[in-house]
Amino acid sequence: MPDRFRLLAARLRKGDGYLLDVMVAAAVAVPVTVPFATSPVVTPLGVVFNLGTIVPLVWRRRAPFAVALIVAAFAMLVSLYHRPGQMLQYGGLVAIYTLADLGRRRWQRWGFISVLVITTPPGSLLVKDNDAGEFMFTLLLPVSAFLLGTLARTARERSDALMERSVRLERERESDAARAAAEERARIARDMHDVLAHAVSIMVVQAEAGPVVVRTDPDQAERAFDAIADAGRDAMTQLRRMLGVLKEEQDFGIRAPQPTVHALPGLLEQVRRRTHLHVDLLVDGSPHVLPADADVAAYRIVQEALTNTVKHAGASTATVRLRWKDDELEITVTDDGRGQDATAERRQEAARWRRGGDGLIGIRERAVACGGQAAAGPAPDGGFQVTARLPYASEPSAVAS
Repeated sequence: MPDRFRLLAARLRKGDGYLLDVMVAAAVAVPVTVPFATSPVVTPLGVVFNLGTIVPLVWRRRAPFAVALIVAAFAMLVSLYHRPGQMLQYGGLVAIYTLADLGRRRWQRWGFISVLVITTPPGSLLVKDNDAGEFMFTLLLPVSAFLLGTLARTARERSDALMERSVRLERERESDAARAAAEERARIARDMHDVLAHAVSIMVVQAEAGPVVVRTDPDQAERAFDAIADAGRDAMTQLRRMLGVLKEEQDFGIRAPQPTVHALPGLLEQVRRRTHLHVDLLVDGSPHVLPADADVAAYRIVQEALTNTVKHAGASTATVRLRWKDDELEITVTDDGRGQDATAERRQEAARWRRGGDGLIGIRERAVACGGQAAAGPAPDGGFQVTARLPYASEPSAVAS
């Protein structure tokens, strides 16, 4: 017996609706059987009518409307036949509550209670000859059961709506987090491209120049090898920082701050020291405070433009001009190379600028991400020119081509 009770308790904890309905029917059967012990007249038909108000409750969750109709019919027969009768129709109240709470269609719920309210006065006053107090009791008790069921239904629907909203918000939060992570990794990928392209370009240029001067100018060859080492160390430092972000390390010594527009003089000095390219920095206007993303983008745009100059232009000089205007920073990088058609690689980069990809397209993507725009092409006086405009306040902007 204890094992059976534990099994029943476990089924109830798991929400076994059928077992719960059986227990509700058993609980209703207790007060319904009381008149059988006190009534002077008990007939087999009276037993059948009273059982008709109890047994259908076992299926009240599966078919609430059908159960309500059956129980109401037997309750009316019990009241009219009265052998024995019931002072309170317990089964009918449970059926009405269940219909209001679990009824699947609105017209079934409100149609049932409407018919009940309409038919109760003539049945109570004319057929049963109830007084005013008995009439109000007979009318308001099933209405109260219906209202309680309606309140339970409303509370459950509200709870379900809140649960659904919570699940939807959680999914949206996860989606936003995944999108933010994807955007961050895309940004890191662009940064890694810029770092590697810049460092490798300088190393290739110096490595090609080393064998030429190693015998005629050992000091120049030594400087070339130093430039290769410096470029490699700088690339390793920046790559270590980016990989630390990807691995979510907490070593803040590895995560150095991202370079900004204020670090451009140092970048240009590295280019001068590590390559034969002479770079000038010109600044017009008073510097403004840039948004954080635009501040980093300004540095990366100049770095990418100079990398392309070193790789493709065959230039000897380049000029970086910063124009601090009233509402935006205009960046112009111009070289004296052989122009857009100098090499097949340069032509391919120009084509990729138009259709999308890495290289110069990264400049455009960075500018657009900050609400600005960028353009690249032959300079008016020869050579190649990259122009980017970064607003002080981010806002959507079209891409110039």
